[in-house]
Amino acid sequence: MYKRRHKVECRIGLLKQARGVATRYDKLAVRYESTVQLTLIRQAL
Repeated sequence: MYKRRHKVECRIGLLKQARGVATRYDKLAVRYESTVQLTLIRQAL
């Protein structure tokens, strides 16, 4: 269980390196979700 939690916390830490995700400029949930998805895609590439 700890290993899974650690993976999630590491991924969240990587997401927070992106400025748009960390500061949450987007007010709409749809836009924020798309920002998170784009950040994940960029990190995967």
